[in-house]
Amino acid sequence: MTKASDQSSQAYGTLWVVATPLGHRDDISDRAREVLTTAPVVAAEDTRITRRLVEPARHQRWVSVNEHSESDRINELIDALRAGDDVALVSDAGTPLISDPGFRLVSAAHDHQIRVSPVPGPSAAIAALSVSGLPCDRFFFEGFLPPKRQARQRRLTALADHPSTWIVYVPARDLGVVLEDMSTALGAERPITLARELTKQFETVRRSTIGELKAWVLADPDQRLGEAVCVIHGSNVPSPKIAANVLARALKEALPPSKAARLLANVSGLTRQQAWALVEGNDSCEDGGSRA
Repeated sequence: MTKASDQSSQAYGTLWVVATPLGHRDDISDRAREVLTTAPVVAAEDTRITRRLVEPARHQRWVSVNEHSESDRINELIDALRAGDDVALVSDAGTPLISDPGFRLVSAAHDHQIRVSPVPGPSAAIAALSVSGLPCDRFFFEGFLPPKRQARQRRLTALADHPSTWIVYVPARDLGVVLEDMSTALGAERPITLARELTKQFETVRRSTIGELKAWVLADPDQRLGEAVCVIHGSNVPSPKIAANVLARALKEALPPSKAARLLANVSGLTRQQAWALVEGNDSCEDGGSRA
């Protein structure tokens, strides 16, 4: 494999960021299989899952790099790279770092002038977008919404007027309540596509409205199993926004400061601390207006 060198010409290994299948094992590329079988070190989110894709070679060292262990593994993996060993980074499915572990390791590799190279392949977000039947010319990836309902509702309210298509990951077991919150924040008629268990045996791809999709999901328990991606149509008619500092002054005149700050946070998407600062007269909020 190609090696990278620092300014002193010392040969370093390469950190390969390897995409793996979402479900169907035949989606693994020949290049991904080659990297996973020849790299001296494989850093996998769950080594048991990745070992189903390839037969580990005797010379390889497999280490677990997940949200709990990544920080503890960084020095070990950077040392291996600096010693000249290639490291293949993989998540359980799809492209690493996309709502999966790996960012801190990749960032550390850049800090040490170590080559980082992608082995591209499946991504649940892009796969869902490609079959959504919704506009794909401009989009953004939101990742997972907040798990707590109040925070999730605030975030959905902040996203309601965004004009581009947007993508969220949702544990399928939570689809009912998440779609209910979307219906409240975005409207029951907003177009949405559900992509669940992509490339697996019981794959679902369904374009509908939020209200119709919620009823359909609640009527079919099977749709609340596995992993899901929701692709949401952007707002066609953005509602006019009132600058948060203007709204803060109006609320302060009508309500006690604590209530004014709480209401401002709920309707604007600001944090409670940012809302309190505006109500108290400190206009140091990042953008001085509501977030979207």
